[in-house]
Amino acid sequence: MAKGEVFLFLGPELGEKLDAIERIRGEMTKKYGAAPEETSFYAGDTPTVDINSFLLNASLFSESRLILVKNAGLLKKKDDAAGLAAYIKSPADDTTLILISDSNSIDRSLESAVPKDAKRIFWELFDNKKPEWIRSYFHREGFSVDEDAVDAILELVENNTDALRRECSHLMLFAGKGRAAAIKADEVEKWLSHTRSESAFTLFSALAAGNLSKSIEITNTLLAGQETPVAVIAGLTWCFKRFRDYCELAARGALSDFELKKIGVSTVRSKRDYANAERTFGLDSAGRCISLCAEYDIAVRAGGSAVEDIFLHLYLYKLLSLKK
Repeated sequence: MAKGEVFLFLGPELGEKLDAIERIRGEMTKKYGAAPEETSFYAGDTPTVDINSFLLNASLFSESRLILVKNAGLLKKKDDAAGLAAYIKSPADDTTLILISDSNSIDRSLESAVPKDAKRIFWELFDNKKPEWIRSYFHREGFSVDEDAVDAILELVENNTDALRRECSHLMLFAGKGRAAAIKADEVEKWLSHTRSESAFTLFSALAAGNLSKSIEITNTLLAGQETPVAVIAGLTWCFKRFRDYCELAARGALSDFELKKIGVSTVRSKRDYANAERTFGLDSAGRCISLCAEYDIAVRAGGSAVEDIFLHLYLYKLLSLKK
């Protein structure tokens, strides 16, 4: 029998994390001659004791199992994490367990039980690496893309390679194969508007307009799609930091296209959103919005799944209470 394995995948970079999971899935398929039986759990939704029980019971239908425990940062010592730590130290044969979290660490008793060479933190790409990632992705598929279009993609798409890959694929479908001309910035904005799903960016748009009901509607859609409150707040933090830069330019009367592009604001949509946000909140509230993001990031992480949705809605109310 093959020895079981346990991996711990941490950090905010979803695309590379998914690639690593796919490699493990492929290696298991090659080793056993068939795809593993795969099961996913969301910590906080499934009691830890139930996850433990599932891990200890062998499969009756497959020679191998791949078990993913997402939101692993919510696993706490008081919730029988000790039992899970014991399993990690001696995993079942033919079972691969992957603990996944957007944060950079999880409960110490669990993290210390994972072998050091099986732990990896997936950091976001540095900002100066993202344009080349986009250019390379298009070029591998036989497309060209101009620099303004690259900037527009970075501005309109969430800050991880999984989202970038997905939206760039959509753009190529709209452009069609064999397109000779470069993909342009105005086309990027037009095409992405047809495929755009709810995200931290669309939530920021609603907040920028001061629309509480729309903000709650988008938030509920994100939560229903298994987006984590921590990820939502992280996305909004990024938006509000850019908003502060926008307000500082506005205060200096320097809202030229050149200056806006330097802070990553170049599309018609983003100019509209940040102008709306400036009218709704203003420079005086920009710093307080960022502080509120940090405050509720800590609260959501500490509160656990039982109250994180409540904290996220309260966070929206608090943000909009900072309106002018």
